[in-house]
Formats: sequence, structure tokens, C-alpha cells
Amino acid sequence: TMVLTLSNPEYRNALGPDIYAAGIEALNVAESNADIRSVVIVGEGAIFCAGGNLQRLLANRQQPPSHQAQSIEGLHSWIEAIRSFPKPVIAAVEGAAAGAGFSLALACDFLVAATNAVFVMAYSNIALSPDGGGSWSLSRVLPRQLATQLMMCGERIGAQRLHELGVVNRLSDAGSALTDALALAADLNARAPNALASIKELVNEASYNTLSSQLAAERDHFVRNLHHANAGIGIAAFLSKQTPRFD
Repeated sequence: TMVLTLSNPEYRNALGPDIYAAGIEALNVAESNADIRSVVIVGEGAIFCAGGNLQRLLANRQQPPSHQAQSIEGLHSWIEAIRSFPKPVIAAVEGAAAGAGFSLALACDFLVAATNAVFVMAYSNIALSPDGGGSWSLSRVLPRQLATQLMMCGERIGAQRLHELGVVNRLSDAGSALTDALALAADLNARAPNALASIKELVNEASYNTLSSQLAAERDHFVRNLHHANAGIGIAAFLSKQTPRFD
């Protein structure tokens, strides 16, 4: 498992162009390395991510609008890289995940959060609107009224409530989110990577596919995976009650 640590403690692990670029580069490295089966994103210290650096945003108001647009494109390229990355990505959240930090956590395939973690779409509190896919993600995982409440009112929502709503996969004791995320990653790492890649691709496509298109995609993935060496390993191990070791 590759662990990516958001490390900008002076600004509560706020995001910026250097982090976006490093995140994309790390995923490119992980994708080409067969020994890396999963990725965990965690914040340094007791906070996940405070979102954008407000001092940087204030300075960007003095620049042409294209300057900020280019910065956001960097963030969005990272979000898209996470979504299309063919291996599982897990967010391990301690403390606050605010603004783009919340969007980043939502972009991951799994979300492990400490019981004291707090999530907030803080944009409207400073007269801004979401980025990082936050509006896209929340509109798909929550009822419209709750999604608009979180984004328009800038209200905080705790990990326990998000767990009840099905957004957080696992709750952890404070200080244990990374440990529990790595345990989840270990379980995923033991599974056939080609099958997990197919599942992620199918889930990504399901929201805009028709039923007929999704059924066709499921057929094609199933047949391809059945004829992959890992299916032979998995089926044989199941029938002989052995633990499979996938390539």
C-alpha cells in the first residue's frame, strides 16, 4: 500500500498546486508498479485537510481570473486521476476535512474516519462555491435537501452521521484512522487486482450508463476476468478450501 501524506502543517494541510502535482505523479508511479495494490491518503498530524490556503486565494484575487482557473484545473486533474486510478484509494480522515479536503475524501473509493472527524463544505462561509467535485459527489451520495444544506449553509457534519448515511465506510477511534485504513487496504491487496479494477470502472460508469449499456459492460468485464489467470487461481482455491494468492 502506498501512503500519501498531505503535509502542510503550517496551514493545516491546506492544498495547493504543488500537492496536486505530487498527487498525480504518485498515482502514475503506483499505477505502473504491480507491487502497489492500493493507496491511502492521510493528513499529517491531527487534521486531514483544511481545504484551500486562504492567504493564497486572497493573493489570487489580484491576479487575472485565468490564474485561479489554472490552479483549480490542477486540483480537478488530481480528482479525476483518483477516480480513474485502477486500484482502490482510501481516505483516512482524522480531525477536520474542510472545503476541498472534504471533496478529496469524497473522491476516494473508501472513506475511513475517526469518530471525532468533522466534515464541512465551508465554501459558502467565505462567499465561494465548491470545487474538487464536492457538489458532484454529495449530490450522488446524499438526498438533494441534505446536499444543499451542507453546501449552502456550510454546516459541519460528523463522521458518525456520515457513517449512518453510508458515506463513511468505517469508523475508527481517534488516532486510529490510518491503522484501520491500512487494515482495509490489506484485505483489498489480497484480492485480484484485475477484478477490483473492473469493479471500480463499472461503478464509475453506472451513474450515466443505461441499464442495457451497464449490462453489456458487466458482460465484457466478467468474460475478460474469467479468462484471466487470477480466476483460475481463485476458483481452484475456493474449491480446495485454500487461500488464493493472486498475481
